[in-house]
Amino acid sequence: MKLRKFAAMTMAVAMLGGTLAGCGGAASSTASSSADSTPTESTSTAESTETSGEKVNIKLFTGKIETIDVMNEIIDEFNASQDHIVVEQEYQKDASNVIKIKFASNEVPDIMTTYEQGFVDEGKYMDISDLNEFWNRMSPDMKAACTDVSSGNVYRICTNMTMAGFFYNKDILSEAGYTEFPTEWADFETMLETIKEKEPDVTPWFIFGSEAWHLGHLIEFLPHGYIKSTLGAVDAKKAFLANDQDKLQFAAADGPMAVFGEDLVDLQNKGLINADVLTATNDNCVQDFANGKVAMFSNGMWALSSVLEANPDMADKIGFAPYPAYMPNSKPVVLSAEDSGYCISATTEHKEECIEFLNFLFSPENQKKYSEVAKAPSAFTDVDAEWAPENIVKEVNAALKSAANIGFTNEKPAGFSGDDAGRMVQELLAASILLPSLPRLMRKPGRMVWHLKTTLFSF
Repeated sequence: MKLRKFAAMTMAVAMLGGTLAGCGGAASSTASSSADSTPTESTSTAESTETSGEKVNIKLFTGKIETIDVMNEIIDEFNASQDHIVVEQEYQKDASNVIKIKFASNEVPDIMTTYEQGFVDEGKYMDISDLNEFWNRMSPDMKAACTDVSSGNVYRICTNMTMAGFFYNKDILSEAGYTEFPTEWADFETMLETIKEKEPDVTPWFIFGSEAWHLGHLIEFLPHGYIKSTLGAVDAKKAFLANDQDKLQFAAADGPMAVFGEDLVDLQNKGLINADVLTATNDNCVQDFANGKVAMFSNGMWALSSVLEANPDMADKIGFAPYPAYMPNSKPVVLSAEDSGYCISATTEHKEECIEFLNFLFSPENQKKYSEVAKAPSAFTDVDAEWAPENIVKEVNAALKSAANIGFTNEKPAGFSGDDAGRMVQELLAASILLPSLPRLMRKPGRMVWHLKTTLFSF
């Protein structure tokens, strides 16, 4: 018993000292190891250093796939607007791991959208607390969200507030007899079973598990959501920073991580999520949902643009709901957090040039454009953007009022990312497919944690 308890605790500590570094950036990673995450996939809109003459080259690094095109457009406009700076954008799917390589190899970008507490503590980002040209325009709530809880300083500027929850097809739920989205996990699971029974050609819940960030997000929104909704935003941040196991309960047999793992495997065993969960991609999810083959999926507002591009007629059929309460004495949660946080490297030799570009990027005109692509309201009070169809905005506002609002978990070690957490969930799902004994073992959450530690992972 003592050995099992010790193994459970060590797995939990290693697994989650915190998970995600914000959405979007994390929301563009894939399941690959750090060793494989070499900068081979990139997008650049600027001329090379060799042809730029005396111009200063600014490297911008991002994992935000949903904003690549709009950023290319803004960067091109900036590069053409003046004659002394050239900005180049590099995109990487596995951004949270690639940035570790860049820091280690001294190939640090000047500006980046990857943000982690560990890197803050290591002094890798520039303190931009005095950039009042941004803060005087920003919503106080969003500035507070960008402020480091331990130092009180600010190291990133966010573009918008994003929300995450369940997107669902209203027609499919209506045909299954549901006019409202369930708020309790047991009722949610019953709904999935009903959809499977009445609509056998429809996937009740689509999870694109080949992309580790997505599975990391499920941890973010469910186990972490429970912790944040019960402790409160400030106390939760402090608990993550201190890795306070008494409050986080990651090692507990009936704690949020154990319950999450058991529930997820249970849904998989019942066929309530897609059978190809480990190979399915974001594109697969978007296409199947847009074509009416999927009842629901979990994601942030950034997913809307892809869905509506694939099928504009879906606008009136899309519903948005908080994540159901899956722990006893908990309540539904919805992500309401800062998004697209831009940081300046502490070692850049071009501080003024970086600020000049960010001033251009954060202009009201460009932020309106950015917000409408990201499908999220701007963080700046002087930006008026039509970021989503009216019916979706209405449902988002209702979700924000009815559920506990949570933010991202940035408070974690620099060596551990949301992608890493997602890969552990991949291992869990793979084991439930490959090991017939796992469903039996999963009946007890304590055994689930033990099995994860002893069978799947080596630390």
